[in-house]
Amino acid sequence: MAPWGERLAGVRGVLLDISGVLYDSGAGGGTAIAGSVEAVARLKGSRLKVRFCTNESQKSRAELVGQLRRLGFDISEGEVTAPAPAACQILKERGLRPYLLIHDGVRSEFDQIDTSNPNCVVIADAGESFSYQNMNNAFQVLMELENPVLISLGKGRYYKETSGLMLDVGPYMKALEYACGIKAEVVGKPSPEFFKSALQAIGVEAHQAQ
Repeated sequence: MAPWGERLAGVRGVLLDISGVLYDSGAGGGTAIAGSVEAVARLKGSRLKVRFCTNESQKSRAELVGQLRRLGFDISEGEVTAPAPAACQILKERGLRPYLLIHDGVRSEFDQIDTSNPNCVVIADAGESFSYQNMNNAFQVLMELENPVLISLGKGRYYKETSGLMLDVGPYMKALEYACGIKAEVVGKPSPEFFKSALQAIGVEAHQAQ
């Protein structure tokens, strides 16, 4: 196998996933995956620009970064591209007022967003908030709109915690798509715009990144 430097020839930046790559979430703050703390330190000590990309939608960026720092990672909030801030930008630009079907842990990201008289739905990994009542509330909002807008912070099927696999936002997003006969707008991975925004943040072109 070619040396590390040779394998990265022509590469100027690296986009790193977080959950399942750097750490497995779970009770007590989760656990770092073996070698991941050292790998991040080595990348940040190199000439490469590093950006962290996550679909985490149960925690604010501040909470997530605090958790990662406690696990030993050298990371700051400004280095993280996450779907909630990206969704807020879309809501402001388009004058949308969301019904928020989200986890309480990420609700602070939407503090500056008007949620009165909703004209769209934002869905995220809401955990225990995925009750029948809350799903039905979202369904009713969408069905009452002439041009329904459903924004989903990711579309993953499941993710891994230390206790095992957990349902992600994707199955619930698909349920609303099916019930309402609409297509969700995905903000987060694997949306190309999500990765483009991460690359723009570090000033790197797609062909220069891994």
